[in-house]
Amino acid sequence: MLRTASLVAFLSLFLTSLSATADDAFDILEATISEAHAEMAAGRLTAEQLVTAYLQRIERYDQASGLNAIIVVNGKAMERAKALDEEYANTGTLRPLHGIPVVVKDNFDTADLPTTGGSIALKDSVPPDDAFLVKKLREAGAIILAKTNMAEWAFSPVVTVSSVAGTTRNPYDLERVPAGSSGGTAAAVAANLAMVGLGTDTGNSIRGPSSHTALVGIRSTMGATSRDGIIPLNLRNDIGGPMARTVEDAARVFEVVVGYDPADPITKRSQGKLSASYVNALDKDGLQGARLGVFRRYLIEETTDPQILALMEAALADLEAAGATIVDPFDISLFNLRLAPLGCDRFVYDINNYFDSLGDAAPYATIQEIWEAGAYDPSIKQRLAAKLESDTAPDDRFFPCNDVYSNRFSRWFRDAVTNAMEKAEIDAIIYPTWSYPPRRIGDLDSPSGNNSAALSPKTGFPSITVPIGYVDGSLPAGMTFVGQLFSEEDLIRYSYSFEQATQHRRPPADFD
Repeated sequence: MLRTASLVAFLSLFLTSLSATADDAFDILEATISEAHAEMAAGRLTAEQLVTAYLQRIERYDQASGLNAIIVVNGKAMERAKALDEEYANTGTLRPLHGIPVVVKDNFDTADLPTTGGSIALKDSVPPDDAFLVKKLREAGAIILAKTNMAEWAFSPVVTVSSVAGTTRNPYDLERVPAGSSGGTAAAVAANLAMVGLGTDTGNSIRGPSSHTALVGIRSTMGATSRDGIIPLNLRNDIGGPMARTVEDAARVFEVVVGYDPADPITKRSQGKLSASYVNALDKDGLQGARLGVFRRYLIEETTDPQILALMEAALADLEAAGATIVDPFDISLFNLRLAPLGCDRFVYDINNYFDSLGDAAPYATIQEIWEAGAYDPSIKQRLAAKLESDTAPDDRFFPCNDVYSNRFSRWFRDAVTNAMEKAEIDAIIYPTWSYPPRRIGDLDSPSGNNSAALSPKTGFPSITVPIGYVDGSLPAGMTFVGQLFSEEDLIRYSYSFEQATQHRRPPADFD
C-alpha cells in the first residue's frame, strides 16, 4: 500500500499526464537539473516526458542540421524513464539525478550499448559491464539517453572525426569544429539535445570542447574519479568528467561520480580528501577573498586572438568586481619542466589491455590487428602508425611511463607549480582555455590555441572551464581555473560566482 505522500505524488503525476498540453509543457531549452526536479516534485513533469522531449530534439536537429553529435540513441531510455516515474510514485523521493537524460562520450563502457571509441573496428562491441562513472550515474537515477561522437581513439584535441560516425560540427557555427575529442558530448549538450553529458580529458578533451561550445567542463584531480571502463588514450592522464551548461549542473554530476573505486587503485588517493557536497560550494559570493593568478604566458598578443585577449581582460575586471584579488602577472619559473618526458605515450599498451578486458567478445585482440585490417579513418593513419612504433611496455622504458604521482618528472613539475602558487599566495591560476576561436572545418593550418595540455594533465591538478563571451558575436570562448590537488570545491565556488556575475552562456541561435 502506498504511503499518503507517495499516493499524492502518483495521483499528481497521473493527472498531469492527462491534462498536459503543448502550451504548458516543460521547456527543456537551457533547463537545469534543479528546475526539472522542481517540476517533478510539483507533479508537472515526468521522466518519460523529459526523455520524449529530448528525443524529439535529437530527431529534429542532430542529423537534419548536420550537427552529427549522436552515434546511437538508447532504445531502453523510455523504459528506464517509466521505471523511474513508477519508483517516484511509490517512494515520493527523487534520487540526485532522477530522470535526468545524459549523453555519454562513446569511450565509456555501457553494458546496454556498443562502445566504439570512435572506431569502426568496435562498431558492434558491447562491453560486459558499465564504466564506473556510468554505473554511478545510473545509481543516481540518470538515464543514459545516447552515446556521442568523438575523435577516433580520442587522438585529436582539435577536431571530432571518427570512422564510426564521421564529423561533428559546432552548433554555434556549423562550418566550425567543436574541438576534440569530446566534441560530440559538447555539441549535444550545447544544442540542448540532453541535459548534461560525460566527456573524457587526456590533455584537453573536456575543457577544449566545453570552451568552444559555451559550456562548463570539469577535469578533476587525478584519482578523484575512476578511469575503469574508459577506453584509454593514455591511462596516466585520462580522466572522465561532466560537461554542462551551468556550473551547478556540472557540480551535481561531479558530486555523483567522484569516489573510490577498487578497480582503479589511483582513486584510493581520494579517500578523506573529497567534499561531502560540491553543490554546497555554489556561492554567488564565492570570489570574495579569492586570490587568482593570471598566467600571462597564455595571454600574449603574438599567440592569442585579439578578441580573446579582450574577453579575458573583461573577465579579469568582472572577477575583481566580484571580490577577487587579481595577481597579474603570475608565472612559473620552471614552466619548461613541462617539456620533460611527462606525457609518455602508452596508448598501444593501454588499448591492448582494454581489449583484454572485453574477453572473448573483443572484436580484435590488439590495435595492430586493427591497423592491418585498415579499420580506421584515413585522417588518423599517420598518428596511429606513430603510436604502433612506440609499443614498449611502460615499465620497460628508460624513463618509466607511470602515473603522475609516481613519475619523478611529474613530481618535479607539480612541485614547481605548487611552489610558484604558494610564493604568490594565490588560490587558483586563470587563463583562456583556448587562445583562438574554433577553427573552420577542414582548416589544419590556422593557429590551434589549446592551452589545456600542461598545467592540469602533467601535475594531476584539477581545472574548470567556464564561458567568458563570444568572438565575432557568436563563437564561444572560455576561461580556465586551475587549483591544487583536490581543490575542486574551491574551483566550483569561484567559477559559479563568476558565472552568476556575468551570465555569458546562451544557446546557439540555430538550435532554439
